[in-house]
Amino acid sequence: MARIAVGGFHHETNCFVAERTDFAYFASHRDRPPLVRGNDVIEWLGDTSFALSGFLRDMSALHEIVPLLWTSGGAGGLVTADAYERIAGELVGRLSAAMPVDAVYLDLHGAMVSEPFEDGEGELLRRVRAAVGPQVPIAISLDYHSNVTPEMVEFTDSLVGYRTYPHVDRPETGQFAARAMSMLLERGRPPGRALRKLPFLIPLNDQCTLVEPSKSMTARSVVVEGDLINLSYLAGFPPSDLYWCGPAVIAHAWSQAAADRAADALTREIALREPEFAVPMVSPDDGVREAMAIARTASRPVVLCDTQDNPGCGASADTTGVLEALVRLGAEGAVVGYLCDEEAAATAHRAGTGADIAIALGGRSGPAGVVPF
Repeated sequence: MARIAVGGFHHETNCFVAERTDFAYFASHRDRPPLVRGNDVIEWLGDTSFALSGFLRDMSALHEIVPLLWTSGGAGGLVTADAYERIAGELVGRLSAAMPVDAVYLDLHGAMVSEPFEDGEGELLRRVRAAVGPQVPIAISLDYHSNVTPEMVEFTDSLVGYRTYPHVDRPETGQFAARAMSMLLERGRPPGRALRKLPFLIPLNDQCTLVEPSKSMTARSVVVEGDLINLSYLAGFPPSDLYWCGPAVIAHAWSQAAADRAADALTREIALREPEFAVPMVSPDDGVREAMAIARTASRPVVLCDTQDNPGCGASADTTGVLEALVRLGAEGAVVGYLCDEEAAATAHRAGTGADIAIALGGRSGPAGVVPF
């Protein structure tokens, strides 16, 4: 039975958002567990859809689990220096106090950018490696939208990522991490590791794994197969505007030759399919015109999506370009899914159900040039 320290620190950073993600946001309990410590990590995360849940499911009965800290700030603007240092510092401090441990598993995102550190996960892993020393295996799981850096690969011994977008395999990813961890506990740290970055960015709407080419690329990921501990393809997160942004192939193996061979082969395959990722983007006007044309004969609703103003990737969800185009071009029977505007919502509540009000809508926190409608 091994003694395994576990924890997690999640944030998907959109560098184009002005608002910062502070410590209070991580600590709050909204659509996810709050910042939890010690045994509360197991209580809150033991049966959820996060990767740590899958890891605990497979490893708790076999090993001694030492829960450190787990928190998620969702998606949003840069993590403040205060939030990063308080959370990373406490996680590493708890790890140091728990020593000795036989291994470490961390449930991370992979696209965290903080005010002091562009590579949030890489810096955290550097500190974790310094705390446990050169012999202790470190396994991590990452989001499919990770921007993998050399430090993430250097300081770890296994890196597995989600294979689905929409993300429906997070617990399974944790189970894959557990499988890799079992091998690391048996054989120790592997000598081979490889990182290959593709020289292009993939728009979020072209990363869907329900369709090609992403469907085939993620299917090539493996865990504990032959000389490989893991071979992972991760698509990257373009709104995290940093040097290492973009798709990556990662391999950990029992020899450097095996890691290089596997990473190079998959990278070549992805590079050859680059044109398939280049789905044309359209302006709000052109998008509305096309949607209106399709709707004339369609038997089902037509969905027009402003991908970059998606709060799921940290955006403000209050840009008005599509709404303005719908009105100006005379779209009929159109419904706007949501537009985040606290001031307008408060005005509507004061007026009451059924009232007619004149308000300026949206455009309050978006990028420069975005104005209320």
